[in-house]
Amino acid sequence: MAASGGGTVGKALEVLDNVASYGRPVRFSELQGASRFPKATLYRFVQTLTNQGMLAFDPDRGTYAPGMRLVRLAHAAWQTASLAPIAAGHIDRLSADVGETVHLAQLDHAQVIYVDKRNAADPVQMYSQSGKVGPAYCTGVGKVMMAYLPEADLVDALGQQSFHRFTDTTHTTVESLRAELTDIRANGYGFDREEHEPGIICIALPILTETNRALGAISVTSTTTRTNLAGLESLVQRIRTTAEAIAKDASSWHFPIPARSS
Repeated sequence: MAASGGGTVGKALEVLDNVASYGRPVRFSELQGASRFPKATLYRFVQTLTNQGMLAFDPDRGTYAPGMRLVRLAHAAWQTASLAPIAAGHIDRLSADVGETVHLAQLDHAQVIYVDKRNAADPVQMYSQSGKVGPAYCTGVGKVMMAYLPEADLVDALGQQSFHRFTDTTHTTVESLRAELTDIRANGYGFDREEHEPGIICIALPILTETNRALGAISVTSTTTRTNLAGLESLVQRIRTTAEAIAKDASSWHFPIPARSS
């Protein structure tokens, strides 16, 4: 969820985030149960967002869902602020080359948003999907992007991590994560060591500008039944070539720098 605040606009965006987080049409009573706003305030926001086309109301089911105006805005953002259109051909080739799942991600308010994905020849069920938001502290793409944040932004990002233990290898403290981020910066790549999902491993590299700002990250993901970390590490040069090609193609685009959260 985006950080709260920002007056009326910030509160309205929080309501939109709440609706979207369900991943399905949601009833007002469900929103009310999860909202910090009084019922009358929440209802006012929901009605305003519906009137503006940002939410859509289904009178037969009594549910709310993201509206078509929001869909149009999201599509425009994907076209102009996402790496996905630029990177599509590159990740197609990488996935075909290595035969594994390839993820393209960007950092959004200390969280990871998966902006594109190519499945392996033999797909594996996993959490990540295009458009999904995930934690940064326990994903390969999240860690390599955080490793290249300026110190002030990194402090902000670390302060927003939940450090929930998903598996035995999940980071649960700022100190252990910071130590790994230092290693990532030194090596230029990082791993997901079954930190978010048991059996799922990956190697990730940042997509860097000439000034070492991370525009995004790319990863190759597999399972412990198919390979191991050493096997993934053998792909570093191929992944790096892809990341550099994406960065080169992106150099003429002007992507927004993620705003620091208040």
